[in-house]
Amino acid sequence: MGLTKMKTWTFFWVSQIGMLLGTAVFVNAGTQLAKIDSLKGILSPGLLGSFVLLGIFPIIAKKIIEGIKKRKVYAKWNHVKPKSFDRNIIVIGAGAGGLVTALIGAAVKAKVTLVEAHKMGGDCLNFGCVPSKAIIKSAKVANMMRHADHYGLQVATPTFSFKAIMQRIHHVIAEIAPHDSVERFTGLGVDVVEGYAKIINPWTVEIALNSGGTKTLTTRSIVIAAGASPVVPPLPGIENSGYVTSDTLWDEFAKLDEIPKRLVVLGGGPIGCELAQSFARLGSHVMQVEMGARLLIREDQEVSDYAVKSLSADGVEVLTGHKALRFENKGGIKTLVVEYGGQEKRLEYDQVICAVGRIARLKGYGLEDIGIPTSRTVETNEYLETIYPNIYAAGDVAGPYQFTHFAAHQAWYAAVNALFGNFKKFKGDYSIIPAATFIDPEVARVGLNEQDAKAQNVAYEVTTYGIDDLDRAIADSEAHGFIKVLTVPGKDKILGVTIVGTHAGDLLAEYVLAMKHGLGLNKILGTIHAYPTLAETNKYVAGEWKKAHQPKKLLEYVKKYHDWRRG
Repeated sequence: MGLTKMKTWTFFWVSQIGMLLGTAVFVNAGTQLAKIDSLKGILSPGLLGSFVLLGIFPIIAKKIIEGIKKRKVYAKWNHVKPKSFDRNIIVIGAGAGGLVTALIGAAVKAKVTLVEAHKMGGDCLNFGCVPSKAIIKSAKVANMMRHADHYGLQVATPTFSFKAIMQRIHHVIAEIAPHDSVERFTGLGVDVVEGYAKIINPWTVEIALNSGGTKTLTTRSIVIAAGASPVVPPLPGIENSGYVTSDTLWDEFAKLDEIPKRLVVLGGGPIGCELAQSFARLGSHVMQVEMGARLLIREDQEVSDYAVKSLSADGVEVLTGHKALRFENKGGIKTLVVEYGGQEKRLEYDQVICAVGRIARLKGYGLEDIGIPTSRTVETNEYLETIYPNIYAAGDVAGPYQFTHFAAHQAWYAAVNALFGNFKKFKGDYSIIPAATFIDPEVARVGLNEQDAKAQNVAYEVTTYGIDDLDRAIADSEAHGFIKVLTVPGKDKILGVTIVGTHAGDLLAEYVLAMKHGLGLNKILGTIHAYPTLAETNKYVAGEWKKAHQPKKLLEYVKKYHDWRRG
């Protein structure tokens, strides 16, 4: 009452009603305890029953409150609630989150419909993870040819057809596509419908079929997994700039006979860095424009510095602190005007890639019509429920991370809660989420880095190991990078790990497992790692931690013991 504008009478009657049931339960238990006059009385049905009631009362109270909330939120829809349902779940979107949700539903014999308007596999297969990794590999091979002398071979200038590289990328997509195809999921028991879904009410979805016509289905639960789309900055002249995004470049660049000679990449995040380095290695003059002070802003400063060093070595002109102002196209000469240090600079280009981020898809499938709140994402609770307990969201559309593996992770919670939430609900666990940026050398991280720990006032110790010291890295001419582990002061409990180096994303898995299951650096140190492998990096950094935490006093006594043994 002291913190809110509540009338005294309102406060009184709400408090009395709220406490009534709880008071009754506790008074009953106290009354039963007062009746005990012997040890035998401890096992009396009345006393045991009162304690059982104490235990289940919070559960009953919670269910009552949930029921009241449900009645309130569904009140205006109750007149359209069907008596029976066509489906157990309808999933909107066939990206990572939607595919995993549908797969889980089908595996437990639920009747599932998966709706996809565009391409099965979503962003990751068609526009993101898969095509980008394919071009990264081609670019790396070209780079190795230029530096063949590192391996005792003769240096060669790579010659290639850009069309052939783009064809390979589309071939890779086609090779992986059957994993996410309509045929595969239909075979697994999922009803796949190609079209645009729109939520009409909490239990009804209308689908505008790609083949024409509409289809209306009722369902117990809905899972929204609509993904995200690239952000296009509202810069003057951008519509006439010929820009592409990470979604459109694979089809648009496949039409080119040659690789762009002058390429502007807008954005200094993971997508921008990966694309900038790849195209530079394939021969483009790349100008990477980032408004912020550094690349990979979520990483520690030394990681950002390493990224700039690596990209610059491959020919990328890294322009941090440069603010894009406008695009111009005069006489067929395309120019990006940027501001740096209070002065305007002009960057002439042939092609421009917008890679400034991605934003959740929130429009076009009925959220606004039924009042589901959205901000930058669909708003959900810890169970991934929207304001309607039978409508869930997972993946990029729900956030907070935009990773394929995170979308798949969330999908488990959405599917299980949607199907079995009446019995048991599971809160999403986002405590251990790995991430990797596939520049060369790779950057991988899980848990806290130093800038996060400082921002959150978390005490930590740092242990580092330089990969330039690792035998296998030296043998592979990949002796660069480092691994940095944050631990609880004085303990081997891992708070976070950052790895910069070849195959960093693969090396990170051991730490993800360790953190997930509460294993510390001592356990990693005590694990046999095959020699010579890159994985020994993890053992050696654990060894560095052990050295820094030697029991010095005990070792002094041990030395005296050995001295005594020698006489």
